[in-house]
Amino acid sequence: MRPEILFPLFRPITALKGVGARVAPLLEKVAGPLVRDLIFLPPVGVVRRPRVAIGSVVDGEVQTLTATVESHQRPARPGLPWKIRIFDDTGFLNLIFFKGIGPHLAERHPAGARRIISGRIEHDRLGQPQIVHPDFMVSADRPDDVPDVETVYPATAGLPSRAIRRHVLTALAASPDLPEWQDAAWLAREGFPSWREATITLHSPATESDLSSRTSVRRRLAYDELLAHQLALALRKRAATARAAPKLPLSALADAAEAALPFRLTTDQRLSLEEIRADMASGERMNRLLQGDVGSGKTVVAMLAMLDAAAAGRQAALMAPTEILARQHMETIAEPLAAIGLQAELLTGRHKGASREARLSRLRSGDAAIVVGTHALFQQDVTFKDLALIVIDEQHRFGVSDRARLTSKGPDAHLLAMSATPIPRTLELTVFGDLDVSRLREKPPGRTPVATRAAPMARLNEVVDRLRAAVARGAQAFWVCPMVAESDLVDLAAAEARHAHLQTVFGERVGLVHGQLTNGEKDTVMTAFAEGRLSVLVATTVIEVGVNVPNATIMVIEQAERFGLAQLHQLRGRVGRSTQAASCVLLYDPPLSAIGARRLDILREIDDGFLIAERDLELRGGGDPLGLAQSGFPNYRLADPIAHSDLILVAADDARLILARDPELTTPRGLALRVLSELFDWRALGTLVQVG
Repeated sequence: MRPEILFPLFRPITALKGVGARVAPLLEKVAGPLVRDLIFLPPVGVVRRPRVAIGSVVDGEVQTLTATVESHQRPARPGLPWKIRIFDDTGFLNLIFFKGIGPHLAERHPAGARRIISGRIEHDRLGQPQIVHPDFMVSADRPDDVPDVETVYPATAGLPSRAIRRHVLTALAASPDLPEWQDAAWLAREGFPSWREATITLHSPATESDLSSRTSVRRRLAYDELLAHQLALALRKRAATARAAPKLPLSALADAAEAALPFRLTTDQRLSLEEIRADMASGERMNRLLQGDVGSGKTVVAMLAMLDAAAAGRQAALMAPTEILARQHMETIAEPLAAIGLQAELLTGRHKGASREARLSRLRSGDAAIVVGTHALFQQDVTFKDLALIVIDEQHRFGVSDRARLTSKGPDAHLLAMSATPIPRTLELTVFGDLDVSRLREKPPGRTPVATRAAPMARLNEVVDRLRAAVARGAQAFWVCPMVAESDLVDLAAAEARHAHLQTVFGERVGLVHGQLTNGEKDTVMTAFAEGRLSVLVATTVIEVGVNVPNATIMVIEQAERFGLAQLHQLRGRVGRSTQAASCVLLYDPPLSAIGARRLDILREIDDGFLIAERDLELRGGGDPLGLAQSGFPNYRLADPIAHSDLILVAADDARLILARDPELTTPRGLALRVLSELFDWRALGTLVQVG
């Protein structure tokens, strides 16, 4: 239950004076529906309004004058401006107004009236100073109506920054004094103000430097938000692991399958498998992420864990986002399973009628100990006898409801999520803080590094000629374009146009996949490519993460400068998946920006996805660093993952220590932390992996 002290902050914004039916939706669009949201809306700028005489005005500067209205000059014809000539002891200046508001101005500001005027100074073609549509024009006996420093907020159509500022100040006035939830020694060491002082100062910047995310005020508020989030994640993790789950001990069956592999596990694979097995044998529910670079061998680790479930007489399911990925997983595990006399079941949307019913029957009876499938696994008529381990591949591709429907098939089952998108450690804490994480950084032996080169688009014909020679030798290639069709808005090569162009070179052995195709249509084209019936696959970025076509050894990416590092690395990972030499060509449109050039340099120099993710974070800065906003990345209001990365680490440690010392949050600080948790209310947000 929300503490009563927070009630004023959780009122709807319509409770504020002046926020009626017209203003409320505009204010909600900018900030949110609650009074609290206005306090959480940081200003984006500061306008200083120094007071000067007319004779001292500076072109291009925002300045404030105290002057007398001399006269009004009506426009000679429609479309011309209304002018007001003002003066002081040092000179004259014209105020320019459009939109036919002159008569109103003449009434409100008659000749002889003393006014305070503030706005941006310009000079007309005759060199005379003027202000077009002043920001302020008030009576000289109301000097406080024109601030020397004005805070700027992100405005929207119909609601200017100045109006937003007024509502923010009203919200601040309604804000209660809250108990201090931060450790006193930490506050003193960091020089942090109190919560209320910090919020007031946040909305009263004196200079541009006061807007910096590195001020003590912003760091204080950022740490509050980060700590609230880390507490929520730690509590969620504790609740998940506290649930009883089947004990799945290490099995000879999995050991036999490992022995039958044609390769040895890497050190990272072995360590990750040990972590997973320890979780599954503990009797507490596993909730773990297996994070591995492209081609790092996540599927084999998952298979061996699934065999532990099978050996215990239970069932395990692996769900992939597309049929082609599900079939690829089956191909990866089929041979090792066959070597020990086991067969996995495959269930996708393509299975119909008697074939589907036979598979469902084996799941119900428990005869199918291991099943690999797509969304078909969580359909209503799918029933498991005893589902003890759920593996979700590329889990960010599934919605929360999809994951919940699968976990409902085995409410007490262990959960292993897999992701091929390496995430920097600090962001990992914000996205996956409620999970245990295992990492695969090594690539299995035999994988060939991908030779990466950059070339300007002017050399496209040369690239096509080299591709023709490679295809003649039996090679296959991906060709990635950022868009599907020509656009007047952005200068990007269209996949459809490139497909048509390459067909003139390679004939019908060129395929095309893009986001406007149905999943079935994409699977058909991808399967033809995987089976070698196509030599070149032109695609947008819908190329499936994890799709394994070992014979594909060439990747061409157009307008590579428009992609993020992490995305370029993912695309490059589609090749180099065998012992054959592989190459990636990054075509770019010159001139490159400094960041664009650095991005391509990093990709040429580094093939470690985790290190690339760190570099990507550094180059992109705050906001949506890895394109994760649609995949569960927290939408912080006051914290910046880059500027406050050191605070993320501290907040994670602090949250763990708090719960270790005060599990139920009943101490004075614990009760204050309950207020903090309710203030930010992270429970309303989902995480990437649902714990059930």
